[in-house]
Amino acid sequence: MRYLPLVLVLAASPAMAQSPELEEACVAVAQNFLLVPAIKTGVVQSFPELEPPGARLTYTTRDDPKPSDFTNEIECEFMSATPPLTLTRFCISDTCYSENEQEPENRRRYLEVKALMDRQK
Repeated sequence: MRYLPLVLVLAASPAMAQSPELEEACVAVAQNFLLVPAIKTGVVQSFPELEPPGARLTYTTRDDPKPSDFTNEIECEFMSATPPLTLTRFCISDTCYSENEQEPENRRRYLEVKALMDRQK
Protein backbone atom coordinates (compact mmCIF):
# COMPACT_ATOMS: atom_id res chain seq x y z
CA MET A 1 0.00 0.00 0.00
CA ARG A 2 1.33 3.47 -0.96
CA TYR A 3 0.82 6.49 1.27
CA LEU A 4 0.69 10.09 0.13
CA PRO A 5 2.81 12.58 2.04
CA LEU A 6 0.80 14.04 4.91
CA VAL A 7 1.11 17.59 3.55
CA LEU A 8 -0.69 16.65 0.33
CA VAL A 9 -3.48 14.87 2.16
CA LEU A 10 -4.12 17.88 4.41
CA ALA A 11 -3.98 20.35 1.53
CA ALA A 12 -6.73 18.48 -0.29
CA SER A 13 -9.18 18.46 2.62
CA PRO A 14 -11.18 21.34 4.17
CA ALA A 15 -9.83 23.08 7.26
CA MET A 16 -10.34 21.35 10.56
CA ALA A 17 -13.07 22.68 12.86
CA GLN A 18 -11.79 25.25 15.32
CA SER A 19 -14.82 26.01 17.49
CA PRO A 20 -17.81 23.67 17.65
CA GLU A 21 -19.73 26.29 19.68
CA LEU A 22 -19.36 28.98 17.01
CA GLU A 23 -20.21 26.52 14.26
CA GLU A 24 -23.32 25.19 16.03
CA ALA A 25 -24.47 28.73 16.76
CA CYS A 26 -24.09 29.73 13.10
CA VAL A 27 -26.10 26.68 12.03
CA ALA A 28 -28.81 27.76 14.50
CA VAL A 29 -28.77 31.28 13.02
CA ALA A 30 -29.32 29.80 9.54
CA GLN A 31 -32.15 27.56 10.76
CA ASN A 32 -33.88 30.43 12.56
CA PHE A 33 -33.50 32.81 9.63
CA LEU A 34 -34.65 30.28 7.03
CA LEU A 35 -37.48 28.95 9.23
CA VAL A 36 -36.39 25.35 8.77
CA PRO A 37 -36.00 22.66 11.45
CA ALA A 38 -32.67 21.45 10.05
CA ILE A 39 -30.05 22.24 7.45
CA LYS A 40 -27.30 20.12 6.02
CA THR A 41 -23.85 21.67 6.08
CA GLY A 42 -21.01 21.35 3.62
CA VAL A 43 -17.76 23.13 4.45
CA VAL A 44 -17.77 24.65 7.94
CA GLN A 45 -15.05 27.01 9.17
CA SER A 46 -14.78 28.90 12.44
CA PHE A 47 -12.45 31.60 13.65
CA PRO A 48 -12.44 31.93 17.45
CA GLU A 49 -9.08 33.71 17.35
CA LEU A 50 -10.30 36.63 15.19
CA GLU A 51 -11.96 39.81 16.40
CA PRO A 52 -14.88 39.50 16.21
CA PRO A 53 -14.98 35.69 16.42
CA GLY A 54 -17.13 34.01 13.84
CA ALA A 55 -17.99 31.11 11.61
CA ARG A 56 -19.00 30.55 8.03
CA LEU A 57 -20.43 27.57 6.26
CA THR A 58 -22.06 26.28 3.13
CA TYR A 59 -25.46 24.68 3.51
CA THR A 60 -28.49 23.25 1.78
CA THR A 61 -32.06 22.55 2.83
CA ARG A 62 -32.47 19.63 0.41
CA ASP A 63 -33.36 16.26 1.92
CA ASP A 64 -30.86 14.15 -0.01
CA PRO A 65 -28.17 16.60 -1.10
CA LYS A 66 -25.43 16.01 -3.62
CA PRO A 67 -22.06 17.74 -3.13
CA SER A 68 -23.04 20.30 -5.77
CA ASP A 69 -26.12 21.33 -3.72
CA PHE A 70 -24.06 23.16 -1.06
CA THR A 71 -24.07 26.53 -2.79
CA ASN A 72 -25.70 28.67 -0.08
CA GLU A 73 -23.39 30.46 2.35
CA ILE A 74 -23.82 32.09 5.75
CA GLU A 75 -21.30 34.03 7.82
CA CYS A 76 -21.87 34.78 11.50
CA GLU A 77 -20.08 37.11 13.91
CA PHE A 78 -20.33 36.98 17.69
CA MET A 79 -19.21 39.12 20.63
CA SER A 80 -17.32 36.24 22.22
CA ALA A 81 -15.87 32.88 21.18
CA THR A 82 -17.13 31.34 24.42
CA PRO A 83 -20.68 31.23 25.80
CA PRO A 84 -22.58 33.43 25.93
CA LEU A 85 -21.60 34.06 22.31
CA THR A 86 -24.09 36.90 21.53
CA LEU A 87 -24.80 37.26 17.82
CA THR A 88 -23.66 40.65 16.45
CA ARG A 89 -24.00 40.18 12.68
CA PHE A 90 -24.74 37.61 10.02
CA CYS A 91 -24.68 37.57 6.23
CA ILE A 92 -26.53 35.23 3.93
CA SER A 93 -25.42 35.40 0.31
CA ASP A 94 -24.77 39.12 -0.34
CA THR A 95 -27.10 40.53 2.33
CA CYS A 96 -25.97 41.33 5.87
CA TYR A 97 -28.09 41.71 8.98
CA SER A 98 -27.09 43.56 12.15
CA GLU A 99 -28.37 46.05 14.67
CA ASN A 100 -26.66 48.86 12.75
CA GLU A 101 -28.01 48.08 9.29
CA GLN A 102 -29.45 51.06 7.42
CA GLU A 103 -32.20 48.99 5.82
CA PRO A 104 -35.03 48.66 8.41
CA GLU A 105 -36.08 45.19 7.19
CA ASN A 106 -32.52 43.84 7.52
CA ARG A 107 -32.23 45.31 11.02
CA ARG A 108 -35.61 43.76 11.93
CA ARG A 109 -34.53 40.28 10.65
CA TYR A 110 -31.35 40.54 12.73
CA LEU A 111 -33.31 41.48 15.86
CA GLU A 112 -35.70 38.57 15.29
CA VAL A 113 -32.88 36.02 14.89
CA LYS A 114 -30.97 37.48 17.85
CA ALA A 115 -34.09 37.23 20.04
CA LEU A 116 -34.50 33.58 19.04
CA MET A 117 -30.82 32.87 19.74
CA ASP A 118 -31.02 34.61 23.14
CA ARG A 119 -34.01 32.43 24.06
CA GLN A 120 -31.94 29.28 23.41
CA LYS A 121 -29.33 30.16 26.06
